[in-house]
Amino acid sequence: MNDTQVARPLMRLITHVPGVTWVLLMLILVFSSLSGNFLRAGNLANIGEQSVVLLLLALPMTFVIMTEGIDMSMGAVLSLTSVVLASTLVATGSIALALSAAVLIGLAFGVFNGGLASWLKLPPFIVTLGTMGVAQGLALVATDGDSIIVGTQLTRLYTTQFLFLSLPMWLAILSYGAFHVLLQRTRFGTYVCAIGGNRDALTLAGVSAGTYHVAVYALSGAMAGMAALVLTARLSAGHPSAGIGMEFDAIAATIVGGTSFERGKGWLLGTLLGVVAVGVLRNGLNLLNVQSAVQVSCIGLLVIAALLFDGLKDRA
Repeated sequence: MNDTQVARPLMRLITHVPGVTWVLLMLILVFSSLSGNFLRAGNLANIGEQSVVLLLLALPMTFVIMTEGIDMSMGAVLSLTSVVLASTLVATGSIALALSAAVLIGLAFGVFNGGLASWLKLPPFIVTLGTMGVAQGLALVATDGDSIIVGTQLTRLYTTQFLFLSLPMWLAILSYGAFHVLLQRTRFGTYVCAIGGNRDALTLAGVSAGTYHVAVYALSGAMAGMAALVLTARLSAGHPSAGIGMEFDAIAATIVGGTSFERGKGWLLGTLLGVVAVGVLRNGLNLLNVQSAVQVSCIGLLVIAALLFDGLKDRA
């Protein structure tokens, strides 16, 4: 067998396997060799549970980016909805009412973002950067910068097990399934692709592209409210800065997973792999006692590495 016969199957493998898969495998190999605790069952379960909040943010971020937009306010809205959830829970004792309040606040921010970006044609980056400041400011004013302790009610919910999986893991599974059906099996998913791919054609077909565009941002805000339930339960408190920076991780996971800012191209399985990759990276760096500031730089390098792999794949 000559070199060409060996090279062709190898290049075919590189071409068909997404860059995020190679990056994820590389991360697992590196951290398993550097830390004996990395591949332990307890640590792997910890990676899964810690990635739930990020997945709940990255799924709607995939839709937003597919419309050639971005949501920079997601982390701040997550912080605000966590504070709202904690405050409502302390005042009423009702988890259902607290979750409803958090989702409604997130939904309102999403509709506001979508309305400005779609109907007023303002740049999504600028719009959501502005609402990021608004949400963060409201969270700080409402709490004076302090945490709101919620007691053990949410903690018990967070640790509830069903069929060997915790409630947050089931929430992640159900959310992924719902978004997959929404993107692949409904008109809404078709229109999301069209908004980023060919909005004019969608409008000429008689579809209210603006309404669906606003709905994408509304979904993003509502999911931030849903993620606040998991985040608040994990921390046993609502903190006004708990979600800051999560929008960066969500964007990174989505881009690493292969979703493009152009032509409405998105891949939810890739987003899931991107979330796992970011979770593995953060967990591995924590095991190695790497500072959080350095971890942000490493996530940036992760995005670049995945894009390089995909670039090599396209040239192959």
